[in-house]
Amino acid sequence: MTTIAQAIRDALLTADARDKVMATRRLARDWRAGRLAFQFDVAMPDEPARPARPELRAPRDMPKRRRGGSERGRIALWHSFAHIEFVAIDLALDMAGRFGGEMGKGFTGDFLSVAADEAMHFALIDRKLRTLGSQYGDLPAHGGLWESARETAHDVGARLAIVPMVLEARGLDVTPATRDRVRAQGDENGALILQRILDDEIRHVRFGTSHFDELCRTRGENTVEQWQFLVRKHFHAELKAPFNDSARESAGLSREFRAGIESLTL
Repeated sequence: MTTIAQAIRDALLTADARDKVMATRRLARDWRAGRLAFQFDVAMPDEPARPARPELRAPRDMPKRRRGGSERGRIALWHSFAHIEFVAIDLALDMAGRFGGEMGKGFTGDFLSVAADEAMHFALIDRKLRTLGSQYGDLPAHGGLWESARETAHDVGARLAIVPMVLEARGLDVTPATRDRVRAQGDENGALILQRILDDEIRHVRFGTSHFDELCRTRGENTVEQWQFLVRKHFHAELKAPFNDSARESAGLSREFRAGIESLTL
Protein backbone atom coordinates (compact mmCIF):
# COMPACT_ATOMS: atom_id res chain seq x y z
CA MET A 1 0.00 0.00 0.00
CA THR A 2 1.33 3.44 -0.94
CA THR A 3 1.90 5.71 2.04
CA ILE A 4 0.19 9.06 2.41
CA ALA A 5 3.56 10.83 2.51
CA GLN A 6 4.71 9.26 -0.76
CA ALA A 7 1.43 10.11 -2.49
CA ILE A 8 1.62 13.73 -1.33
CA ARG A 9 5.25 14.01 -2.34
CA ASP A 10 4.42 12.64 -5.80
CA ALA A 11 1.67 15.25 -6.24
CA LEU A 12 3.97 18.06 -5.08
CA LEU A 13 6.60 16.95 -7.61
CA THR A 14 4.08 16.92 -10.48
CA ALA A 15 4.97 19.97 -12.58
CA ASP A 16 2.27 20.19 -15.24
CA ALA A 17 -0.70 22.17 -13.96
CA ARG A 18 -3.42 19.88 -15.28
CA ASP A 19 -1.54 16.78 -14.14
CA LYS A 20 -1.17 18.29 -10.64
CA VAL A 21 -4.91 18.90 -10.51
CA MET A 22 -5.59 15.28 -11.48
CA ALA A 23 -2.97 13.93 -9.04
CA THR A 24 -4.40 16.00 -6.18
CA ARG A 25 -7.97 14.91 -6.83
CA ARG A 26 -6.87 11.27 -7.06
CA LEU A 27 -4.90 11.62 -3.83
CA ALA A 28 -7.93 13.01 -1.98
CA ARG A 29 -10.14 10.20 -3.30
CA ASP A 30 -7.60 7.53 -2.33
CA TRP A 31 -7.33 9.00 1.16
CA ARG A 32 -11.10 9.01 1.65
CA ALA A 33 -11.32 5.42 0.36
CA GLY A 34 -8.64 4.19 2.78
CA ARG A 35 -6.22 3.23 0.02
CA LEU A 36 -3.22 5.06 1.56
CA ALA A 37 -1.26 3.94 4.62
CA PHE A 38 -1.01 6.62 7.30
CA GLN A 39 2.78 6.68 7.34
CA PHE A 40 5.18 9.58 6.86
CA ASP A 41 8.18 7.71 5.53
CA VAL A 42 9.50 10.28 3.04
CA ALA A 43 10.28 13.97 3.42
CA MET A 44 8.46 16.72 1.57
CA PRO A 45 10.47 18.60 -1.07
CA ASP A 46 11.70 22.08 -0.18
CA GLU A 47 10.08 23.34 -3.38
CA PRO A 48 7.21 21.86 -5.39
CA ALA A 49 7.66 21.17 -9.08
CA ARG A 50 6.36 23.94 -11.32
CA PRO A 51 5.46 24.15 -14.99
CA ALA A 52 7.84 25.90 -17.39
CA ARG A 53 5.30 28.70 -17.67
CA PRO A 54 4.28 31.12 -16.26
CA GLU A 55 7.44 33.14 -15.84
CA LEU A 56 7.74 33.93 -12.13
CA ARG A 57 8.75 37.47 -11.25
CA ALA A 58 9.44 39.43 -8.11
CA PRO A 59 6.40 41.48 -7.02
CA ARG A 60 8.14 44.75 -7.94
CA ASP A 61 8.64 43.46 -11.50
CA MET A 62 5.04 42.46 -12.10
CA PRO A 63 3.13 44.61 -14.61
CA LYS A 64 0.47 46.83 -13.12
CA ARG A 65 -2.96 45.34 -13.63
CA ARG A 66 -5.46 47.92 -14.80
CA ARG A 67 -8.95 47.78 -13.43
CA GLY A 68 -11.73 47.91 -15.90
CA GLY A 69 -13.59 45.76 -18.34
CA SER A 70 -11.08 45.46 -21.18
CA GLU A 71 -10.33 42.00 -22.53
CA ARG A 72 -6.69 42.27 -21.50
CA GLY A 73 -7.69 43.41 -18.04
CA ARG A 74 -10.07 40.48 -17.57
CA ILE A 75 -7.46 37.99 -18.72
CA ALA A 76 -4.86 39.47 -16.35
CA LEU A 77 -7.33 39.30 -13.45
CA TRP A 78 -8.25 35.65 -14.03
CA HIS A 79 -4.63 34.70 -14.66
CA SER A 80 -3.65 36.14 -11.28
CA PHE A 81 -6.45 34.14 -9.66
CA ALA A 82 -5.29 30.98 -11.44
CA HIS A 83 -1.76 31.41 -10.12
CA ILE A 84 -2.96 31.99 -6.56
CA GLU A 85 -5.08 28.83 -6.68
CA PHE A 86 -2.27 26.80 -8.27
CA VAL A 87 0.17 27.72 -5.50
CA ALA A 88 -2.60 27.09 -2.95
CA ILE A 89 -2.75 23.46 -4.10
CA ASP A 90 0.91 23.02 -3.17
CA LEU A 91 0.53 24.92 0.11
CA ALA A 92 -2.28 22.62 1.23
CA LEU A 93 -0.44 19.48 0.10
CA ASP A 94 2.71 20.57 1.91
CA MET A 95 0.70 21.34 5.05
CA ALA A 96 -0.67 17.80 5.10
CA GLY A 97 2.57 16.10 4.12
CA ARG A 98 4.97 18.09 6.27
CA PHE A 99 2.93 18.22 9.48
CA GLY A 100 0.38 15.41 9.20
CA GLY A 101 2.49 12.91 11.11
CA GLU A 102 2.71 15.31 14.03
CA MET A 103 -0.90 16.50 13.92
CA GLY A 104 -2.81 13.31 13.10
CA LYS A 105 -5.37 11.94 10.68
CA GLY A 106 -8.01 14.65 11.17
CA PHE A 107 -5.51 17.38 10.32
CA THR A 108 -4.22 15.44 7.32
CA GLY A 109 -7.70 14.83 5.97
CA ASP A 110 -8.73 18.44 6.44
CA PHE A 111 -5.84 19.79 4.42
CA LEU A 112 -6.11 17.14 1.72
CA SER A 113 -9.69 18.30 1.29
CA VAL A 114 -8.39 21.87 1.05
CA ALA A 115 -5.93 20.77 -1.64
CA ALA A 116 -8.75 19.12 -3.60
CA ASP A 117 -10.83 22.31 -3.34
CA GLU A 118 -7.91 24.42 -4.58
CA ALA A 119 -7.42 22.02 -7.49
CA MET A 120 -11.09 22.40 -8.38
CA HIS A 121 -10.82 26.20 -8.12
CA PHE A 122 -7.81 26.19 -10.44
CA ALA A 123 -9.63 24.01 -12.97
CA LEU A 124 -12.64 26.36 -12.98
CA ILE A 125 -10.44 29.42 -13.49
CA ASP A 126 -8.29 27.76 -16.16
CA ARG A 127 -11.49 26.90 -18.03
CA LYS A 128 -12.56 30.53 -17.62
CA LEU A 129 -9.26 31.74 -19.06
CA ARG A 130 -9.70 29.48 -22.08
CA THR A 131 -13.11 31.01 -22.82
CA LEU A 132 -11.25 34.33 -22.98
CA GLY A 133 -8.73 32.95 -25.47
CA SER A 134 -5.94 32.50 -22.94
CA GLN A 135 -4.58 29.89 -20.52
CA TYR A 136 -2.50 29.61 -17.39
CA GLY A 137 1.09 30.45 -18.20
CA ASP A 138 0.42 33.07 -20.86
CA LEU A 139 1.29 35.93 -18.47
CA PRO A 140 4.01 36.37 -15.84
CA ALA A 141 3.05 35.57 -12.25
CA HIS A 142 3.97 36.53 -8.71
CA GLY A 143 7.09 34.60 -7.74
CA GLY A 144 6.87 35.13 -4.00
CA LEU A 145 3.81 33.10 -3.06
CA TRP A 146 5.86 30.14 -1.82
CA GLU A 147 7.89 32.36 0.53
CA SER A 148 5.44 31.79 3.38
CA ALA A 149 6.03 28.03 3.10
CA ARG A 150 9.82 28.48 3.31
CA GLU A 151 9.43 30.86 6.23
CA THR A 152 7.28 28.47 8.26
CA ALA A 153 8.60 25.03 7.27
CA HIS A 154 10.01 24.50 10.77
CA ASP A 155 6.79 24.84 12.77
CA VAL A 156 3.17 23.85 12.18
CA GLY A 157 1.98 26.67 14.44
CA ALA A 158 3.73 29.27 12.32
CA ARG A 159 2.41 27.66 9.12
CA LEU A 160 -1.17 27.68 10.39
CA ALA A 161 -0.87 31.24 11.65
CA ILE A 162 0.37 32.59 8.32
CA VAL A 163 -1.14 30.51 5.51
CA PRO A 164 -4.79 29.91 6.41
CA MET A 165 -5.12 32.59 9.10
CA VAL A 166 -3.50 35.46 7.18
CA LEU A 167 -3.12 34.66 3.49
CA GLU A 168 -6.37 32.77 2.97
CA ALA A 169 -8.20 35.08 5.35
CA ARG A 170 -7.10 37.96 3.12
CA GLY A 171 -9.07 36.31 0.35
CA LEU A 172 -12.18 36.58 2.51
CA ASP A 173 -11.59 40.34 2.67
CA VAL A 174 -11.00 41.12 -1.00
CA THR A 175 -13.04 38.52 -2.91
CA PRO A 176 -16.52 40.03 -2.32
CA ALA A 177 -15.61 43.37 -3.90
CA THR A 178 -13.99 41.61 -6.86
CA ARG A 179 -17.03 39.36 -7.26
CA ASP A 180 -19.32 42.41 -7.29
CA ARG A 181 -17.13 44.21 -9.81
CA VAL A 182 -17.08 41.15 -12.10
CA ARG A 183 -20.86 40.86 -11.84
CA ALA A 184 -21.28 44.58 -12.63
CA GLN A 185 -19.32 43.97 -15.84
CA GLY A 186 -21.96 41.42 -16.86
CA ASP A 187 -19.91 38.32 -16.08
CA GLU A 188 -22.29 36.24 -13.99
CA ASN A 189 -20.30 33.05 -14.57
CA GLY A 190 -17.19 34.74 -13.18
CA ALA A 191 -19.12 36.02 -10.19
CA LEU A 192 -20.40 32.50 -9.43
CA ILE A 193 -16.85 31.13 -9.57
CA LEU A 194 -15.67 33.76 -7.10
CA GLN A 195 -18.62 33.08 -4.80
CA ARG A 196 -17.77 29.37 -4.80
CA ILE A 197 -14.15 30.18 -3.92
CA LEU A 198 -15.26 32.53 -1.14
CA ASP A 199 -17.58 29.90 0.38
CA ASP A 200 -14.83 27.27 0.32
CA GLU A 201 -12.19 29.63 1.72
CA ILE A 202 -14.31 30.27 4.82
CA ARG A 203 -14.09 26.56 5.55
CA HIS A 204 -10.36 26.50 4.81
CA VAL A 205 -9.67 29.33 7.23
CA ARG A 206 -11.85 27.59 9.82
CA PHE A 207 -9.68 24.48 9.49
CA GLY A 208 -6.64 26.63 10.15
CA THR A 209 -8.08 28.45 13.15
CA SER A 210 -9.45 25.30 14.78
CA HIS A 211 -6.20 23.36 14.42
CA PHE A 212 -4.19 26.38 15.57
CA ASP A 213 -6.40 26.76 18.63
CA GLU A 214 -6.09 23.07 19.46
CA LEU A 215 -2.30 23.24 19.03
CA CYS A 216 -2.02 26.27 21.30
CA ARG A 217 -4.10 24.62 24.00
CA THR A 218 -1.90 21.51 23.77
CA ARG A 219 1.20 23.67 24.12
CA GLY A 220 -0.28 25.74 26.93
CA GLU A 221 -0.27 28.95 24.87
CA ASN A 222 -2.84 31.72 24.57
CA THR A 223 -4.28 31.34 21.08
CA VAL A 224 -4.72 35.03 20.26
CA GLU A 225 -1.43 36.16 21.77
CA GLN A 226 0.52 33.38 20.06
CA TRP A 227 -1.07 34.18 16.69
CA GLN A 228 -0.14 37.85 17.07
CA PHE A 229 3.42 36.89 17.99
CA LEU A 230 3.80 34.57 14.99
CA VAL A 231 2.30 37.10 12.57
CA ARG A 232 4.73 39.77 13.76
CA LYS A 233 7.60 37.33 13.35
CA HIS A 234 6.77 35.70 10.02
CA PHE A 235 4.46 37.97 8.01
CA HIS A 236 6.56 40.65 6.36
CA ALA A 237 3.83 42.88 5.00
CA GLU A 238 0.90 44.91 6.27
CA LEU A 239 -2.28 43.68 7.86
CA LYS A 240 -4.72 46.41 7.00
CA ALA A 241 -8.33 47.14 6.09
CA PRO A 242 -10.66 46.31 4.52
CA PHE A 243 -11.66 43.32 6.66
CA ASN A 244 -14.66 41.09 6.00
CA ASP A 245 -15.62 40.67 9.64
CA SER A 246 -18.68 38.49 9.01
CA ALA A 247 -16.72 35.97 6.92
CA ARG A 248 -13.81 36.07 9.36
CA GLU A 249 -16.14 35.43 12.29
CA SER A 250 -17.64 32.47 10.41
CA ALA A 251 -14.10 31.14 9.99
CA GLY A 252 -13.25 31.56 13.68
CA LEU A 253 -11.17 34.72 13.31
CA SER A 254 -12.68 37.25 15.68
CA ARG A 255 -11.64 40.90 15.75
CA GLU A 256 -9.68 40.10 18.90
CA PHE A 257 -7.00 38.40 16.80
CA ARG A 258 -5.96 41.50 14.92
CA ALA A 259 -6.53 44.01 17.73
CA GLY A 260 -3.38 46.02 18.19
CA ILE A 261 -1.58 44.78 15.08
CA GLU A 262 -3.76 45.82 12.13
CA SER A 263 -2.50 48.67 9.95
CA LEU A 264 1.01 48.10 11.29
CA THR A 265 3.99 47.09 9.19
CA LEU A 266 4.79 43.68 10.64
